[in-house]
Amino acid sequence: MLRATLRSFLAHKGRLLLSALAVVLSVAFVMGSLIFSDTLDRTFDRLFASTAADVTVSPREGLDEAVPSGRTATLPAALAGRVAEVDGVAAARVEAEAERITVVDEENEPVSPTTGAPTTGANWDPTARGPVKLTSGHAPEGPAQALLDAQTAGRSGVRIGDTLTVVAAPGSFEVKVVGIATFTTASPGTALLFLDTPTAQTRLLGDARAATRISVDAADGVSDAELERRVARALGADRYEYRTAAEQAESDVEQLGGVLDVVKYVMLGFAGVAVLAGVFLIVNTFSMLIAQRTRELGLLRALGADRRQIRRSVLAEALLLGVAGATLGLGTGVGLAAGLIGLVNALGMSIGSAEMVVGWTAPVAAYAVGIGVTLVAAYPPARRAAAVSPMAALSDTEAAGTGRPLRVRGAAGAAVGAAGVAVLAGCAAAPRTAPAVSLLGLGVVLTLIATVVAGPLLVRPVIRVLGAAFPALFGAVGRMSRRNALRNPRRTGATAAALMVGIALVGGMSVAGASLTESFDEQIDRTLGADFVVQNGTFVPFPREVTERVRDTPGAGLVVRGRFAPVAVRLPDGDRVETTAAGYDPRLDEVASITYARGDTAAALAPGGMAMEADFAREHGVRLGDAVPVEFQGGRAARLTVGALTGRETAEGFGPRGGIYFGLGTLERYAPGGQESALYVNAAPGTSDNELRAGLERALAPYPQVQVRDLADYKELVHDQIAVLLRLVYALLGLAIVIAVLGVVNTLALSVVERTREIGLLRAIGLARRQLRRMIRLESVVIAVFGAVLGLALGLLWGVCAQQVLALQGMTAFAVPWGTVVAVVAGSVVVGVVAALLPASRASRMNVLAAVAHE
Repeated sequence: MLRATLRSFLAHKGRLLLSALAVVLSVAFVMGSLIFSDTLDRTFDRLFASTAADVTVSPREGLDEAVPSGRTATLPAALAGRVAEVDGVAAARVEAEAERITVVDEENEPVSPTTGAPTTGANWDPTARGPVKLTSGHAPEGPAQALLDAQTAGRSGVRIGDTLTVVAAPGSFEVKVVGIATFTTASPGTALLFLDTPTAQTRLLGDARAATRISVDAADGVSDAELERRVARALGADRYEYRTAAEQAESDVEQLGGVLDVVKYVMLGFAGVAVLAGVFLIVNTFSMLIAQRTRELGLLRALGADRRQIRRSVLAEALLLGVAGATLGLGTGVGLAAGLIGLVNALGMSIGSAEMVVGWTAPVAAYAVGIGVTLVAAYPPARRAAAVSPMAALSDTEAAGTGRPLRVRGAAGAAVGAAGVAVLAGCAAAPRTAPAVSLLGLGVVLTLIATVVAGPLLVRPVIRVLGAAFPALFGAVGRMSRRNALRNPRRTGATAAALMVGIALVGGMSVAGASLTESFDEQIDRTLGADFVVQNGTFVPFPREVTERVRDTPGAGLVVRGRFAPVAVRLPDGDRVETTAAGYDPRLDEVASITYARGDTAAALAPGGMAMEADFAREHGVRLGDAVPVEFQGGRAARLTVGALTGRETAEGFGPRGGIYFGLGTLERYAPGGQESALYVNAAPGTSDNELRAGLERALAPYPQVQVRDLADYKELVHDQIAVLLRLVYALLGLAIVIAVLGVVNTLALSVVERTREIGLLRAIGLARRQLRRMIRLESVVIAVFGAVLGLALGLLWGVCAQQVLALQGMTAFAVPWGTVVAVVAGSVVVGVVAALLPASRASRMNVLAAVAHE
């Protein structure tokens, strides 16, 4: 049996090639994502471990910023002197650092990373463990000199002697580049500007007596942990944050980890789509190969092979396919990881090819995926092969019972589908977001399984409709192509399934994205009443001098500031909710239309007052007039009175979870040092919108990070952000389509082999080569369109339910992107035509006499 299995595998290796490609793609994405993420992890572990001080003293903040507030936490620089006196301290240094500054060159062009990473300003200390070293020029001396990192300088064309303008929180100032610093290790993609320490303190932090951290070096023989304890005793354990070098490196990696996790999960998402689509391809391939080998299997049974040996033989072929595909996928995955590393290097990071990490987990995962996918996919065909009786096989007829399994599949699919629809109905009726999302996920899985299981039963009714016009348009060729697609519903359903999965995903996300876009448009129309919004595109705060420039612009009337800050709210039901709150100037009503369930803007923005979303308040037992404890950054706390309860749509527009906002005076009292994130500007009487816009753009020309937007521009910004997610989904569709094309090609190629004698007879009675190619193309097109129709129907169902989940967050609009729907159907026709090219060409080149004599 082993020799027979090997001969069979080698005899069909060409037919298994396309299935192997699906395995290769699946393994490559798994392997590439693991190698890429492991490489980044190790690279940045080394970077932060080599640059962290033995002990770091930092301000104690306690709250993480989901949305930047523009506030830089500081501590007294004089602490360095006190720390230096602690027994076991070799040196204590002041660090003055500000993230998200803006640097522009002499032509007012931003000097910044292309990755979107922040530009950081810091003090230059050659004795510190820094990631860079001075490679040309000299160190900065005085308030008008600076160093720039070599990568940023090279990318922006900055040279020694050039003048740069730095826009920091305390204000703008000019510096002359006097030196270039080069990274000694990997670069995380940020831009670094260095000033001398006094200049960094005054220009970046706004206080010559402030520092952002104190870095401490341990004396010989003193461990980091012991030094940390001694410094904490000297300064007060609860007053500041103390970290050893290992703890600081871990914290830095954690902050970067969110970005790295996104990359890893995106890659694994591609791997998941490839695996799912590959399963359908492999199931179909093995089913067709077994159907074509019915007589061979019958002979084996007649010679004494039992069912278990037949099943093992088929699974052994699948194992060989999995091993071969996984092995090729390993090499492809390494190449993919290298390509990703090259891509991030081109975007501004610096990771050497020698840094690539290929740990034991990646090959193990690769072989587990490759072998697991093929064995799981091949098991159902293997069971069917074992069930073929010797007499049925030798008589060259298919095993009995074809109708009954389809009826069983139909019943199973209907049951699972009914459960899925019931779950989705429960999702649409759920009163809260969290259970609705869980029900949506479960409903998506159940309805997908139901459609795959019951798909063959839908083949005949749907394809009869889709191909109804074929006889009239293409005559006998069209009639035969439709009958070929209807001949084996199992095969057609499985072939279309891979395409169906990708299109269902795109359909659902497109409906959700279109509904979200429409909802935001309605919300912006409903709530935003300002003529213009001045804002950074990435919600990064800007310095207060921008606000002064806007206020001084001729024709500018009312200017309302908006600012964000992280808070923690302790609620009557015992919950402590961390969220982002917003602060606004008192005349908010004049630039925004706010719907209140109770209370008003005056009470919400009054000193000691706050607003809260009505549903959130009801959920946690908060009533109008209640005093709620609120914690701010830096350990400050206050009891604020709930002066207004807002509607859900207002809460979504004016604050994240909980819809919490209050007056800017309250925010400045308890969280001082923040910067504005948005300015809402109305034109003064007698000034047109066009005049005001031109004036604002002239006034803000020195600040390229800030944009002036009207209502249409603001909508476009939201559309662009939603489009980023949709582009990822379309990329997933592209991968699914590639594998779906492989599946259609494989099915048609095996079908051509299966129908060799039939094709020969058709050619013998006068069917031209051109007509034969057209017949196969039409068969391919109708299969692809069938998959697209099922996918769109399923995706629209998912999209409707996703919109109901969004409605729980105030996004009530529903929209169907009909342009996308039409493009998907048209694209499926193209997919069918492309997939049929090779099989149709091969069929048309058959020798007629050899084909007629084929057994």
